[in-house]
Amino acid sequence: MIDYIRENLSYFELFVKTHGVSRKTSPTHISYGPDKEQYFLYYEPAEIKSDVIIFWVHGGGWNSGSPSSFDHVGQRVASEGYVMISAGYRLSPKNKYPSQIKDVCNCFNASVSYLNERNIDTSCIIVAGPSAGAHLASILCYSSSVQKEYGVDISDIKGFVGFGGPYSFRDDQTKTIAYLEKLLFEKGYDKHNAEPVSIMSKNHIPMLLIQSRHDGLIEYACAEDFAKRAKQVGNGCELYGVTDRKNTHSWYCVGSFLETRNENDTQDKFFTWIEGINSENRIDI
Repeated sequence: MIDYIRENLSYFELFVKTHGVSRKTSPTHISYGPDKEQYFLYYEPAEIKSDVIIFWVHGGGWNSGSPSSFDHVGQRVASEGYVMISAGYRLSPKNKYPSQIKDVCNCFNASVSYLNERNIDTSCIIVAGPSAGAHLASILCYSSSVQKEYGVDISDIKGFVGFGGPYSFRDDQTKTIAYLEKLLFEKGYDKHNAEPVSIMSKNHIPMLLIQSRHDGLIEYACAEDFAKRAKQVGNGCELYGVTDRKNTHSWYCVGSFLETRNENDTQDKFFTWIEGINSENRIDI
């Protein structure tokens, strides 16, 4: 209960801080479908320092948020020298699942084509996202049936990072998550068909699960469930417990990118892990 109260009290400060971020990079808006929510933002840093592409899927409970509302993440990532795609998708309750994962997959395909047209190397992609974005991004990476249905080639995805993801739909979840699920799914839909822990397939993509024991919205056990399932099928997984003082759901899922790597351990873990994955996959010619 205390963490839930802390979570709710954090929103105003986060709102103020996210709207006070200086914008050094102007992203390019690219539509991949007719709906206004079917677009992505392309962030290119002034100096590209890495051959890693970060494909970011925003959070917001499946019913809110947009690439634009996570602009501070794009600004922070670009400042570290990474190219980033910030993916948008149709929101609930107007659009029921699987509209969201269909859009994320189509957006992934469209963004890879866009990058290839710009002669940008797409051989090392890290897929990442917070909260609902972590849920959708994990399905993109680990559900072979979804990949087959929407024609997603995951061979160039070298890692997945999820912040505070609802990877399992537990009976002991918070009332907030239960309510958001009702908005997401049609009545009678078997939500286990959209549960990452239930539909995970074995593949080459290692994962970093960033989760807080003081989340306030998502049970820490959700990440533990996903990590356990990854071990069972043979997928590489690291579970990182948030150590930053501001460790409620929105703070580490959204607020961690409002600071620098030196100021925020969660953000530093994100980039350090990606740097390690990149060095493992780099082939010097």
